[in-house]
Amino acid sequence: MKKFRIGQIVPSSNVTMETEIPAIFRARETILPERFTFHSSRMRMKKVTREELEAMDAMSLKCAVELSDARVDVMGYACLVAIMSMGRGYHCVSEVNLHNETVANDAPTPIVTSAGALINGLKVLGAKTISIITPYIRPLTDKVVDYIEHQGISVKESIALEIPDNLEVAAQDPMNLLEIYKTLDLSGVDVLVASACVQMPSLEAIDAIQAECGIPVTSAAVCTTWEMMKKLGIESKSALGGELLSGKY
Repeated sequence: MKKFRIGQIVPSSNVTMETEIPAIFRARETILPERFTFHSSRMRMKKVTREELEAMDAMSLKCAVELSDARVDVMGYACLVAIMSMGRGYHCVSEVNLHNETVANDAPTPIVTSAGALINGLKVLGAKTISIITPYIRPLTDKVVDYIEHQGISVKESIALEIPDNLEVAAQDPMNLLEIYKTLDLSGVDVLVASACVQMPSLEAIDAIQAECGIPVTSAAVCTTWEMMKKLGIESKSALGGELLSGKY
């Protein structure tokens, strides 16, 4: 039985990444043999503003070194909006920078950013047009929309819940998404992103929304976990998490 160490680079006020991503891996353990342990390093951030996000992103390199000391098998960088607010295509830069830190520490480690993983996950699902729900203030949500569209995926509609306090984001009831998503016109939409933020809980609602609306539903956390499984060279499948983790991809 193969055991893997999952490293997580976590904003200091984020409490959802360390619950939803392990929950998806634990659900996988109920249907497949591999086992997982979880190891985190934190970077300071309390308010989801451009200034705090930039300062936090600079700390991610230190986190990568710390996690590589633990010889984790893969690392996930949680904060999607921190990457996307740094400019178009920045996930590619971030992934190289973080990987280089692990190489310099004699522990080369595959890197997943939630920003890059969301883009990849949407492309794997064949999404040409999507709609998204975010907890961010509107200017940051617009940056996320621009970033996704720059990657060749059209965003039909975006909901910005306008919650700047990161702990308040984590306190949202995921089941509220079952009502929130109904304000979107999903005609012509290939995939619904129920949470474009790894801090905003959505995992409990994803399969229910998907069953109700009839199109694939995903989230930043689901895409991040799928990408981690791919990097580990194991089957990207779980017992929950919507279409992307169904085992077809």
